Amino acid sequence: MASNINPDPFTTRPEIEGTFGVVATTHWIATAVGMAILEKGGNAFDAGVATAFTLQVVEPHLNGPGGDVPIIVHDVKRGRTEVICGQGPAPARATIAHYKSEGLDMVPGTGLLAACVPGTFESWMMLLRDYGTMRVRDVLEPAISYARDGYPLVERACATIQTVEQLFRKYWPTSAAIYLPNGEVPKPGTLFTNKTLAATYARILSEAESGGGGRDAEIEHARKAWSQGFVAEAVDKFCRTHEVMDVSGSPHRGVLSADDMARWQPTIESPLTYDYGRYTVCKAGVWSQGPVTLQQLALLKGFALDGLDPTGPKFIHLQIECAKLAFADREKFYGDPKFNEIPIGTLLSDAYNDERRKLVTDRASLDFRPGSVEGFGGEVKLRRAEGQREAVGALGAGEPTVGRFGEVRGDTVHFDIIDKAGNMVSSTPSGGWLQSSPVIPELGFCLGSRAQMFWLEEGHPASLAPGKRPRTTLSPTMALRDGEPYLAWGSPGGDQQDQWITQFFLRHVHCNLNLQGAIDAPAWHSEHFPISFWPRTARPGVLVVENRVPKATIENLRERGHIVEVGPDWSEGRLTAASRVGRRRRAAANPRGMQGYAAGR
Repeated sequence: MASNINPDPFTTRPEIEGTFGVVATTHWIATAVGMAILEKGGNAFDAGVATAFTLQVVEPHLNGPGGDVPIIVHDVKRGRTEVICGQGPAPARATIAHYKSEGLDMVPGTGLLAACVPGTFESWMMLLRDYGTMRVRDVLEPAISYARDGYPLVERACATIQTVEQLFRKYWPTSAAIYLPNGEVPKPGTLFTNKTLAATYARILSEAESGGGGRDAEIEHARKAWSQGFVAEAVDKFCRTHEVMDVSGSPHRGVLSADDMARWQPTIESPLTYDYGRYTVCKAGVWSQGPVTLQQLALLKGFALDGLDPTGPKFIHLQIECAKLAFADREKFYGDPKFNEIPIGTLLSDAYNDERRKLVTDRASLDFRPGSVEGFGGEVKLRRAEGQREAVGALGAGEPTVGRFGEVRGDTVHFDIIDKAGNMVSSTPSGGWLQSSPVIPELGFCLGSRAQMFWLEEGHPASLAPGKRPRTTLSPTMALRDGEPYLAWGSPGGDQQDQWITQFFLRHVHCNLNLQGAIDAPAWHSEHFPISFWPRTARPGVLVVENRVPKATIENLRERGHIVEVGPDWSEGRLTAASRVGRRRRAAANPRGMQGYAAGR
């Protein structure tokens, strides 16, 4: 049933409401799969695993088995919120010296040198084992079925394939074999298959079930097939024996090995949190960009936002100026805390943000202004972009999120699920998209390119080192309200994720928009700071807004000094959200892109 609570002028769809459970994802098939698992008696975590494997199949331009994932869970039985870090680290042979010896001053945005240890499969098996109730077959069968029998390919997948068509034809024939069926770019709506990927997951399932034992034993057998068995062996062989063309213009062999995969396992940790009025917002740690949402809130709490027009110039200006400061601190301070002490306590403290807040005036800042914490941080060298920021280019590189004028051309995926018992999961799987590197022919999928987020200069918290996690952009979110688990939300979108995530939260909390209205309201993003993707450029002062932002607001923002670019009406973000209040379960999904849907009852 649809909720009639907090109706507002922005909603395009009803806010879904029920008492049994809700699922919101970036693709309608994955949403249906998640609901089917709940209907079969699975909990939110079972549904999350099945949803994730399905998203790998139906949105291959946005995520894949070779990628990475952070997961935030609230488990009713444990009574706590936790983060599963599925961000695989750099391989043992991934040293700055090695990349420099290859004539590189940046990690390429595509190809084998950009690969970290794939983190997805192990993470989903951990979620299933430690939080779920179902067996491996239950969560893998939907993905195997769609990969084997076909699913309708969305327009944006076709557009991505067309962009990299010549790369596939000239240099990546193993990718052409799958993504150019009959030698042609597939048309939207084509029933598309990836039978090799289906066979890979079917073999994992077979090895899981033939090893003997119960549910936990099956999960362990599946894990071994992945990280110590035929999958790891195929990855190792491909990286050792193939020189692959990448965005540097030269071919390179990979450094990822089977031993790297065997040695790594995901970890469970406490979230970073920030108290904002009635709310406690939970994010992954400083190995992600997630804390920039928390710092934006620490800065914004010094301003009177209640009742502001969510499309007005003051609301937009304040959020953007605080984002510039938080993201500048991300660039200077964030990295893997296992390798560097990160002063996150200071960065989220009242004293630090009271001083930083003084930098926010009525004028747009055109300067890059990270803060100062004595003894911490690294130098950031700005590379200015020329012209518009482009999405995936012909060599598969570039920020896989925002194209010209903010048009979304492909980024990643996200889902939020809450079951009847109140268990919650929010996750943003990504990486291993079809344009990142060539398909490994025995497996039907490619490796990720998250290592491009490392720097090849010594002395920075985000400098490359073996075994180190890259500072990922992936950023799911949860929030408690009055101490009770309340809200799960997030968005694909690279560096834009924690801009849209923050905007959604502010619109919901300060403007009283329901979940769907807070998603549908006109949105925007700043390109002021360096992007996390090759070629790591910045566009100081640039603010991209949807055309639905009022003309008077746009003019006022320009008068304040923002360099405003106006994009299409529905071009900013792909948010989904789900909430729980008592027995009630609510959910919403983004109409942008015509793919995301929420379901529930």
